[in-house]
Amino acid sequence: MKDFKLTDEEIQNKYQIKDFESGLTSSQASERLAQNGPNELQFKKDSKLKLFLRQFNEVIIYVLILSAIITLLMRHYSDSLIITLVVLANAIIGYYQEANASNALDKIRSILATNSTVYRDGKRIDIPTNEIVVGDVVFLEAGDRVPADLRLVDTDNLRIQESALTGESDSIEKDAAVITEDHPSLAEQANIAFSYTSVTSGSGTGVVIATGNDTEIGQISQEVNNTTERKTPLMNELDQLGKWVSYVIMGVSVILFLIGLYFETYSVSVLALAVVAMVVGSIPEGLPATTSVVLSRGVSDMAKNKNTIVKSLPAVETLGSVDVVATDKTGTLTQNEMTATDVLLPSGTYHVTGTGYQPDGQILDDNDQPVKSKELQLFLDAGFEANDTTLNREDGRWEINGEPTDGAFLTLYHKGTQSMDNPQYQEVDLLPFDSAFRYMGKVVVNPAGQKFLFVKGAPDKVLALAKKTDPNFDTQAWEDKVHALSKTGKRVIAVGYKPVADNVNEINHELITSGIQFLGLAGIIDPPREEVVQALKEMNAAGVEVKMITGDNPVTAKAIGEKLGLAPEIHAITGAELDQLNDEEFTKAVLENQVFARTTPQNKLQIIKALQAAGKVTAMTGDGINDAPALKRADIGVAMGIKGTDVAKDSADMVLTDDNFGTLSTAIREGRRIYDNIKKSIRFLLPTSFAEGLIIAFTILTKNDMPLNATQLLWINMVSAITIQFVFIFEPAEKNIMLKKPRDNNSSLLSKADMVRMAYISSVMAICGIVVFDALIAGGWSIEVASTVVVNVIVFGKIFYLFYIRTSEPLFSKSFFSNPAAFWIIGLMICFQFILTYVPFMQDLFKTDGMPLSGWLISIAAGIVVLALSEVDKLVSKRLKID
Repeated sequence: MKDFKLTDEEIQNKYQIKDFESGLTSSQASERLAQNGPNELQFKKDSKLKLFLRQFNEVIIYVLILSAIITLLMRHYSDSLIITLVVLANAIIGYYQEANASNALDKIRSILATNSTVYRDGKRIDIPTNEIVVGDVVFLEAGDRVPADLRLVDTDNLRIQESALTGESDSIEKDAAVITEDHPSLAEQANIAFSYTSVTSGSGTGVVIATGNDTEIGQISQEVNNTTERKTPLMNELDQLGKWVSYVIMGVSVILFLIGLYFETYSVSVLALAVVAMVVGSIPEGLPATTSVVLSRGVSDMAKNKNTIVKSLPAVETLGSVDVVATDKTGTLTQNEMTATDVLLPSGTYHVTGTGYQPDGQILDDNDQPVKSKELQLFLDAGFEANDTTLNREDGRWEINGEPTDGAFLTLYHKGTQSMDNPQYQEVDLLPFDSAFRYMGKVVVNPAGQKFLFVKGAPDKVLALAKKTDPNFDTQAWEDKVHALSKTGKRVIAVGYKPVADNVNEINHELITSGIQFLGLAGIIDPPREEVVQALKEMNAAGVEVKMITGDNPVTAKAIGEKLGLAPEIHAITGAELDQLNDEEFTKAVLENQVFARTTPQNKLQIIKALQAAGKVTAMTGDGINDAPALKRADIGVAMGIKGTDVAKDSADMVLTDDNFGTLSTAIREGRRIYDNIKKSIRFLLPTSFAEGLIIAFTILTKNDMPLNATQLLWINMVSAITIQFVFIFEPAEKNIMLKKPRDNNSSLLSKADMVRMAYISSVMAICGIVVFDALIAGGWSIEVASTVVVNVIVFGKIFYLFYIRTSEPLFSKSFFSNPAAFWIIGLMICFQFILTYVPFMQDLFKTDGMPLSGWLISIAAGIVVLALSEVDKLVSKRLKID
C-alpha cells in the first residue's frame, strides 16, 4: 500500500517505530544505513580514459590509423609519425574541450542539506543528512530543506515550496491526513514532503519513506541517467560524410593498386607507397581537427562573451539546426517573481510599474500620475500586514522568504509609499493562510492604539465577507472585474479590513467570517523576462517554433503565451488530456499546440520524444528537477545557471550563466554561423584534397613520373590545408542568417550542386598540377624543382579557392575584408611555402628545391584560373538560384 494511504499506526508498524517522539534506536539506524547506504544521489560519470578514447570513434580516424600502420611497416617513419600526430591532435582537442566544460560546471554537487533534525533514542538531535535512513522521524521548520521523502504525521501550518519538482510556483500546504485516492499527482500528495523541496512556513514531523536514489528526485535522476542521448545532426552528417569519403577513397585505391599491379607499371613497394600517398592526399585529415577547432572557438566565445557554458563541442552548433524550442515557463520565460500590476479600488483602477521583487516603481492613474490617497494607503497597509513573508536584499538582489504572492504585496507597499520604511503597526496575532478557507488574517495595533483586522485572500471568499457587512455591496460588479483580470493570466487577490475591539488579542475564523469591509483587488502576475519577447520575435523570424511547457493552469499559461508573443495563434492542452491520447494523436497534439499546461515530468519527456519522432530538432530549456529527463533527451538541453537546480545543469548540454532566455537567440545565430563555417571548410577541404589524390591517380594510370611524393602531400594537407582552414574559425556570419528557415533535419552537408563543384574544382586543380609538371620537365627543369612548383600550384589554388568559399557574395564586395584574420593566415602560409622551398633541411626532408620567380608566377596564375572559374560558377548559381 502507498504510504500516503497509511494511518499513523500502520506507519509505525511498517517502519518499526515505537512512537514518533522516540524515533529509531541508534542500532536500528546503523543497521539500515549499512543495508541501504547513505542518503545520497548516485550519478553515472564517464571516466577520463573513456572520454579520451571516444575521440577516436570516427571512420576518417580509422583510415588514418590504418595509413599510419602501413607507412610504419614500409619503414616510412616520418610519414607514419606525421599521420599519428594528426590523429592525436584531433583527440586531444576534443577531449580537452569536453573535460574543460565539465570542470567549469563543477559537475553536480550534493543536493541535500548539510544537517537535519531527527528523533533518535527519544532525543531530538541534528545529524548529517547523508546518515538519514528509512524510518527516521524528521522534524521540519521554516527555512529547512527536506532531506528525504517523508510521510508527514504532524503539521502546524506547514507549507512547502515544490516548484523545482512539480513546476507549481506557489508553495503547497501540507497536512497529515490520510489520502484515499489511488493515484494522486505529486502536487496532490499533501501528506508527503519530497526531498530537495523547501519549507516556507510552519513546522511538521515526518517519517522517512525513501532516501537517496529511491526518492522522487532520485527516480528522476535515474531516469535522466537511463535516458538515451541522440547524436546531434552535425555529428550524424559528419559521420555519413566521413564514411562516404573513406569508402570511396579506399575503393578507388584498391582498384588503382590492382590496375598498377596488373600492368606492372611500378614495383610493388613503389606502387604501394603511391597508393598510400593517394589515400593520405585524398583523405581530409583536417576535417575532424578543423571541425573541433571551429566548434571549440565557438564554445569559447559563448563562454567569454555570451554567458554560456557549453559542455560538449557539437552542442552549440546543434542550436543552429533547432526548429523547435520547448521551454519551461516559471523562471525561464518568466521571472518567477510575482508582481502586482493592477490595483482596483472603489475609487478607481490603477496600474503599477516595475517588475519583480525589486521595489522600484510607482502606482499610477490613467494619466500616469502617482496616486496618493487614504483609501490606497489603507489597502497597501492591509496587504503588507496580512502577510507572513519577508523581503530582503541579498548580494545585490531582492529576494523573499515565504510566499511569492505575499512578496508581491510587500513590493507593492514600497512602490506605493515610495519608501523602504515598513508600516507602523504592531502585530497582535496572525492566522496563516489555510487552503480550506483560502484567506489569511492578522490583528494589528496602530501607533494610536487602535486595533484592526486585516484580511487577504481569494476574491470569492473576501467578496462574500464584504457582502455580510454591507448588504448593498455590488458583488457581481467586482466578480466581473476579477474575471476580466483572470482572463489576462493574472492571479487576483482581494483585500479587506475592519476595526476590532481593544480586548481582541487572538484571531480566529469566527472573527473574520462575521464580515469585513472591502478595500480592493490586486492583479498579480509572474512577469515575462524583459529579454524574452525580443528573443521570441527573432526565433519566430528564424523559423524556430517555441512551445511552453508548464505546471500552471491552461488559462494562465495561454494568457502568458499571448503576452510573450509565443506564436501568432496559440492553442493549449493539458497533461491530463495528453495522457488520454494514443501515439498518433499525441504526436499530432504536440505539433498543433503551443502551450502545454498542468504537465508532469513524464509529459515533458514524452513531448520531446514526440517532437523528435516527427523529425524535429529540439532544444529544451528549464531550471527544475522536473525538467531534467527532458533536458537530457532533447537534441540540446539548456539549463539556467542562477536559479537552475544542479540536477538540471548536469542533465543539460548548455548552461546559461545569467538565466537569460534571450541568449538562446544569440546561441542559435552562433550555431548557424558555426554550421555555415564548418560546411564552408568541408566544401573547401574535399575538392582540394581530392585534387591531390587525382594527381597521383592520373599519374598511375598514365604511367608517368610522380609529380608529388607522399611527404609533399602530407605537407600540403597538414600545413597548408589546416592552416588555411583556420580562416573559418574567424569568419563572421552571413547577413540575414537569422531570416533563413532551419535546415532540414534529413539534409546532408553537401548538396548535389556541391558535389558537381567539388568534381570540377578538384579536376581543374589536378589538371593544372599535371600540365605544369609535364611542361616543366619537358622544358628541362629538374624533377625536384618541378615538384616544388606543383606543390605551390596546389597551395595557391587552395588560397585563391578560399576567397570563393568564404562568402556567397561576389569576390569584390564588402565581405572581402570582413575577416582580417584571413589575410594574416594566408601571409603565414606563404611564409611556410618560402621555408619549404628555400631552407636546406626542408629541401632534404621534403625533396624540394629552390625555384625561380617564374615558378611563383606560374603558381599564382594557376590559382587565378581556379578563382575565375569558381566566381563564374557563383554568378551562374545565384542567377539560376542553385544552392
